[in-house]
Amino acid sequence: MSIPVINTLTNQFLSLTTTLLPPLHLLFYSTLLGAELYQTFVMTKVCYTALPKSAFTTLQKRVFPLYFQGQSLLLFLAAATCPPYGLVSVARHKTHWIPFAVAGVTAVLNLVVYEPRTRRAMVDRVHQESRDGRRAGGDGRDENSSASPEMQVLNRVFSKNHAMCIHLNLISVGAMLVYGWALACRLQV
Repeated sequence: MSIPVINTLTNQFLSLTTTLLPPLHLLFYSTLLGAELYQTFVMTKVCYTALPKSAFTTLQKRVFPLYFQGQSLLLFLAAATCPPYGLVSVARHKTHWIPFAVAGVTAVLNLVVYEPRTRRAMVDRVHQESRDGRRAGGDGRDENSSASPEMQVLNRVFSKNHAMCIHLNLISVGAMLVYGWALACRLQV
């Protein structure tokens, strides 16, 4: 190919990129932030109060792996579509790469470390209840009432990993809110 053809193709590609990236970025970012806020502050609370413990546990085992996968994917897509040049644009500005790095690290830690540990601990506690021959009364959420030593250990493992999931998720939400503020400051309305 000759140099003028390459220059023309490059200019067309850059023109297309700068036209498509802003709306895609806004779509991916807003979907990410909306999903994080909805799952964190609405669905989890509603399900916890409305469902019996066994149904809540079953739902959480299925929802949270998908949530953390979706969160990680949307983080990548939002970063990859950051105007005007995608990931290059993210890398050039601290107000871009720091929130995305923080959110990315916390999302991946939840996806590969703490959510699987939390899910495993939830399942282990259900099995331990069966081994202890204990059917919890009411909603079964009073973990301190005469638990066996094995159950106490499992409760501590669950609490530690669950707390890490919660805190990492809140850090991710906070990072995306910081990025959203920076994004809003760049809007020319």
